[in-house]
This record gives sequence, C-alpha cells and structure tokens, in this order.
Amino acid sequence: MATDWPLCLTIPGIDNSGRGHWQTIWERDRPDCARVDLGCWDAPIRNVWLSRIDQAVSGAGRPVVLVAHGLGCHAVAWWAALLGKSAARRVRGALLVAPPDPSRNPGLADFAPVPTAMLPFPSIVVAGRDDPAASPGWSREIAGEWVSDFVETGEAGHLNARSRMGQWAEGQRLLDLLIDGGPGLSRYPYRRERPVRPVRTVRPSLRVVAPSR
Repeated sequence: MATDWPLCLTIPGIDNSGRGHWQTIWERDRPDCARVDLGCWDAPIRNVWLSRIDQAVSGAGRPVVLVAHGLGCHAVAWWAALLGKSAARRVRGALLVAPPDPSRNPGLADFAPVPTAMLPFPSIVVAGRDDPAASPGWSREIAGEWVSDFVETGEAGHLNARSRMGQWAEGQRLLDLLIDGGPGLSRYPYRRERPVRPVRTVRPSLRVVAPSR
C-alpha cells in the first residue's frame, strides 16, 4: 500500500556501521529505516558512494530522509551539491551525525574539500563535544555553511558504536522532527502536512538498499 511516510535511508561512514551502532539498531527497531549499501567500505570511492545514494533515493518510490554518520555526511553534501533542486524534490530532510574534519583525517582526501553549498533540504548536524574526528567549532562552522541546525551532544566521542548510544532516543527525536517536515527547525519554520505513520509491526521487505546491477 502506498504511503507518504518517508523512507529513512541510513548512510554509514567509513568501515560501515556494525551491530552495536545506533544506525544498525534503528534499522532493526524502526520499520521506516533501511541501509544504503555504499560498498568499498574500507577504502571509499566518492563517485561510487554518490552513485549508490542516488540509486537508493531514486528507487525508494516515496520521499526519503537521509540519516548519515561520519563520512556519510560528506557523501550526502557532495550528492546534494551535484543534484541541487533535483535533490530537494526527493529528500524531505537529512540528519547528519558527526561529520569529520578532513584536516584531522588525511585518509578522507577523496572527499575533500567539504562542499560548502547550502543544502537544498532541511537538515540537522549533530556533533559530540569530544569527537576526535572534529572540533565543536569546526562542526558548528560546517553546519553554518550547509545552513543546518546544529545540536551539540555531551562527551560521546564520534557518536558511533564505541559511544554505546543504544537506541539513541535524542537522535530519534531529531529524526522524527525532520520526518514531520521541519516544525521547530530554526531555518525551516514552515510545517508540511504531517505524513501518516505506517503500522510499526509491518517490517520492510528489504533491509539494505543495494545498487541495481
């Protein structure tokens, strides 16, 4: 049955997100979450990642919310910069968690420099106060470049599996804020018509969104 409830596409960072990662837990517990299979996880290729994000968004058949972590945030920013208004028509919003500062991570050269264009959809950047991959100042600055709302968490490191965030209730609250269409987001004060939430007992038939062959 058709639904206007968006599909939440999780986009991990380098090395993928393992069993204890909040992205994996959301995919397990939420019927509206599915992972994008980016491939080449240990040695990311930017064009491959962007292509697979585009395929996943195009194949969703309904609006999407992008839920990225780490290097996945930069992949979203690059994809949005290339697609522009086309991306805006297909994406309801993006939750961008712990984007890394390339100056602290030389291995991310293929994704540098970080795009600084305003994202064409509502977005929230979340960063830890003690993230070894980026300082709070840098995270706030890139959020400003993307015209994203900014949320600083406590001392939780890179906000990954090592942070032991479990279901991460605060992150799910931010995700639901984006799903609802922007109410409460400082730069997007409008409110779209609230989508109809699907029955939570219905599981998605596909847990991982893989590229077409």
